[in-house]
Amino acid sequence: MNQVSDNDGIMSDMSGSRISVRLDRKLRSSIKRRAKATGKKEAQLVREALEKEFDVEQAQTTCYDLALKLGLIGAAGETPSDLSTNKKYMESFGKE
Repeated sequence: MNQVSDNDGIMSDMSGSRISVRLDRKLRSSIKRRAKATGKKEAQLVREALEKEFDVEQAQTTCYDLALKLGLIGAAGETPSDLSTNKKYMESFGKE
């Protein structure tokens, strides 16, 4: 028997893994528009979005990487460049 899917007429290896998801009108409309604009199937767009969300590299992002991306590194303004490593700045910290 020749099975057909939304993957260019070829049954994909994901045939046994289907889920149903409820979408609001705005999101559903966005998927339809993007599919039409890119020439991709709606299911392909959803799979790609899920793959991007659960990407292994993304899970390996460090706190430093996130802080750098958000512009938090060096956000304290005019401070000494060795503030985090020079013990002299901690001498009176916590006293009083």
